[in-house]
Amino acid sequence: MSNFDVAQLAHVELFTPKPEESLKFFTDYMGLQITAREGQSVYLRGYEDFYHHTLKLTEGKEAGLGHSAWRASSPEALERRVASLEKSGYGKGWIDGDLGHGRAYQFVTPDGHNQEILWEVDYFQPAEDQKTLLKSRPQKRPLMGVPARRLDHINLMCRDVAKNREFMSEHLGFKLREQIVLNNNEEIGAWMSVSPLVHEVALMNDQTGNSGRFHHIAFWYGYPQHLMDTADIFVENGIQIEAGPGKHGVSQAYFMYVMEPGGNRVELFGDSGYLIFDPDWKPITWRENELDEAIVWYGSPLPNEYFLYGTPDRSVKVPVK
Repeated sequence: MSNFDVAQLAHVELFTPKPEESLKFFTDYMGLQITAREGQSVYLRGYEDFYHHTLKLTEGKEAGLGHSAWRASSPEALERRVASLEKSGYGKGWIDGDLGHGRAYQFVTPDGHNQEILWEVDYFQPAEDQKTLLKSRPQKRPLMGVPARRLDHINLMCRDVAKNREFMSEHLGFKLREQIVLNNNEEIGAWMSVSPLVHEVALMNDQTGNSGRFHHIAFWYGYPQHLMDTADIFVENGIQIEAGPGKHGVSQAYFMYVMEPGGNRVELFGDSGYLIFDPDWKPITWRENELDEAIVWYGSPLPNEYFLYGTPDRSVKVPVK
């Protein structure tokens, strides 16, 4: 049951060994907007993201997740979640803040993904030539790429999906929306949210045996046709499309997955899937004999690399006999 102390996914930091190429991907092709540069990082956002940034792109030796940040619903909610996280044993401590937000409490998931939770954020302030008459939108629709509207969700690879799901539920108040369970009762996928969205975070089994890896970041376009338009741009510019466009059974999302030049997987989310308003929602469970429909409702099957590749890229671990 949600405690409503976590409001939303605020921003995500990605590492890239090819910072200029990655930046070109996110700006020229996806239409994200640069709000600031500092050190080895560039701060970006979709044109309907209200905060200072939703993506922090940082130069690193290899691709992967730097951290993901969750915004609490109030200063008091932040303190409550920090108290719970400290008791969990997965807390790391406070930082004074970063460009675009105030102090934040850092922690890890049981699988080792770096996370933080915060309250104070800076809001995007458009320049005069970016101001729009549409008051529910923070800026004009940019004339570059087929612009992504906002950050949607992240997908984390885990050795133990159930353990990480329980952590997100107990200490952060996430609600389980859908899950995939095998015949041996092993949970290999969980989709969770704190809002009416089907998920702000997905957890999937890391079949390689590694821990703490990142599967993908997703941006919302809002119109399936925009996936077609973006696919055309990607193909013409040598960007690898891994899968799609197609539709998932889980979440009903109209999707396309691509590899940005630095090596991170990016999902382009073409519609809203469906929204959940029922306060007594019962999680949907897909069983092993329903895997095909759960993963791809229609469209071509996902390639094997979709289930094995994550960042940082690691070879399959062989169990010690």
